[in-house]
Amino acid sequence: MAARALTIAGSDSGGGAGIQADLKAFSAMGVYAASVVTAVTAQNTKAVTAIHPIPDDVVVAQIKTVLDDIHIDVVKIGMLGTPSLIAAVADALAGYDGPVVLDPVMVAKSGDTLLADSAIDALKSSLFARATLLTPNLPEAVKLVGEGSTQAQANALLELGASAVLMKGGHADGETCTDHLVSQTGTQAFSAPRVNTRNTHGTGCSYSSAIAAGLAQGMALRDAVSRAHTWLHQAILHADELHVGRGHGPIHHFHALWK
Repeated sequence: MAARALTIAGSDSGGGAGIQADLKAFSAMGVYAASVVTAVTAQNTKAVTAIHPIPDDVVVAQIKTVLDDIHIDVVKIGMLGTPSLIAAVADALAGYDGPVVLDPVMVAKSGDTLLADSAIDALKSSLFARATLLTPNLPEAVKLVGEGSTQAQANALLELGASAVLMKGGHADGETCTDHLVSQTGTQAFSAPRVNTRNTHGTGCSYSSAIAAGLAQGMALRDAVSRAHTWLHQAILHADELHVGRGHGPIHHFHALWK
């Protein structure tokens, strides 16, 4: 029986990030994925030109309908644009007792804002305590808890309720990218050489979904992160082979299957 995941996120019409990236990452990992669309974006590799939020009640209906019929082994949460939607999603998941991977999506690769500042407090108060894993990049960590060392920021995020935090280091300087998995039991680092490419659209969405796939398949958290980290590095290494768009192109989710 295949493991089953549910992604709750926004749609990227360019296919590189959001729901589309989540579905590709789950599929690449051998996991069946259902989806709940929270917003429709007009988006390509260069910019987000429009965002149309899905009404809260329709998002809730999607969640409840899926959970009513399909046994879901993990939930991955991405783009949630407003305080009311965040609260609605939290309520809809109240009866779900499986792992939850929360990617606090705030800004698109193009620099366009995807999460209003007014929604940040709602995200922290409504969903952090539900998160098995929180996956912020460095700019997102600053928005959530302010400046500080990686360890200090991670500790602050743990104090807000998350069971574990993956501090992603892709936005840092240097020839090596290092992510830190931090929980109450300690810290583990995952490093890889930095890849010289602009085609990294959807990296965060794909990474969190690949980790969630491992949890759905019964892997321990550190093992799920390790596997996803290795897969993502290869997806970035092969990204230039796709030749999609004229901006920040997508990573190659299916690098192991076709070129």
